[in-house]
Amino acid sequence: MKGIYLINEKIHINGHLQDESVEIQQAALLDLMDKESVVPVKLNPYQLNQHYTIPHALFYDLKLHKKQIDCLLMYSNETIADFGATYPARWLILKSYFDRILTVA
Repeated sequence: MKGIYLINEKIHINGHLQDESVEIQQAALLDLMDKESVVPVKLNPYQLNQHYTIPHALFYDLKLHKKQIDCLLMYSNETIADFGATYPARWLILKSYFDRILTVA
């Protein structure tokens, strides 16, 4: 199964600092990917990380490549809450590119 994982660099998980929260998300998502046998997809060859941190960039790359991906992995629904509330139509379109959305928490 192929998937894309999204890490929110601006949330604080369980009161941890931002850097620690990113590490927690990264570790948890890599573990989930291992358990679910998900192979990460990198749509943009110029992207520095294997994961996305900006939902708008993910939306742009999905729209550009017109690919249907098996799953989107996120730490929790909180990861995308601000984006979904601010851009509800864009969030619905972004979700439509994935067959499943998996969260750790």
